[in-house]
Amino acid sequence: MIAGASWTWWLGFHAVVALLLVGDSLLFRGKRAEHAARSVSWLVPAGLLLAAAGFAVWIAFAMGRQTALEFVAGYTIETSLSVDNLFVFLVIFEGFRINKARQHQALLWGIGGAVVLRALFIAAGIALLRHFEWITWLFGLFLLYAAWRLMRGGSAREAIPGWIRELQSANGSLLPVILAVEFTDLLFATDSIPAVLAVSHNPFVVYTSNIAAILGLRSLYFVLASLLDRFRYLHYGLGVLLGFVALKMLAAKWIEVPILLSLAVIGAILSVCAVASWLTAGSGQESVPRG
Repeated sequence: MIAGASWTWWLGFHAVVALLLVGDSLLFRGKRAEHAARSVSWLVPAGLLLAAAGFAVWIAFAMGRQTALEFVAGYTIETSLSVDNLFVFLVIFEGFRINKARQHQALLWGIGGAVVLRALFIAAGIALLRHFEWITWLFGLFLLYAAWRLMRGGSAREAIPGWIRELQSANGSLLPVILAVEFTDLLFATDSIPAVLAVSHNPFVVYTSNIAAILGLRSLYFVLASLLDRFRYLHYGLGVLLGFVALKMLAAKWIEVPILLSLAVIGAILSVCAVASWLTAGSGQESVPRG
């Protein structure tokens, strides 16, 4: 037994994760990326959700019903708390002007780093995470600033200040983008991992539920990204969402926003943007510039 599970379970889980990532990288390679994203954007998240459900059933047979319920709870909590990541990733990629194919590359490397970082954080526990609490204040202020720039410019590309974009080298290296993705995941982990640790003390359950949720959210990101070209007012909604995430992060010490309320606010903002875009679709007005 290694941290709550046999070594064969650990190896098996990582083998499946590796296969999923390799399959994903082959599917979204090169010029096929945009066509594949349009064709299977909704199927991949659904497939990963079914895979997570199947894994929970497997845990129930092998480790018991209680452990399986802890996995489901951890998966649900991690997914719910990590939805904010999607909107920050969207701003990062739009701000750095990264195309769809390279977004897949950046997120592929980002997931690899997240696997390592999540393992380290779960092993260290909540004590280590609390050392990063002051950074969340700086990140919250930056998100608030990004939200203001986005609302003012009407484009997600306006949310990233020019001096940050200049960190990207002339040959278009993805390193600054990957580091930004890793840093974002690191900060949001300081909120989500303690929440999952509150429902399970089994390291295997906490870790696998985290990674399964991250895989699902990665695929869901491309569903959200595909809406940018369809909903002309989504950029303004994105600005409001970033502001909401920033304020929630800054006020976390005094005000705890329930997960359901947070998801309801996100859903309401996206719904308003979708309805407004649909109502003005046939008005003949020109599209909002995207930078």
